[in-house]
Amino acid sequence: MPNPIMKFFEYSHLPNYLQEVSRPIGDLARSMDEQLDDSPEKLAGLRKLLEAKDCLVRAKLG
Repeated sequence: MPNPIMKFFEYSHLPNYLQEVSRPIGDLARSMDEQLDDSPEKLAGLRKLLEAKDCLVRAKLG
């Protein structure tokens, strides 16, 4: 079953200049989701990565 948090790491809908920031983080999240077994620690890590992605995309917006 897909991890519900992963939908927030999608980046194809973003303009290219925001994809430059979002893509590497989304790719890392996808890799970690695939490699690691489901656990509270994995979910916490993905949530923190999502928070970081959101902050960095906002930083790019200026």
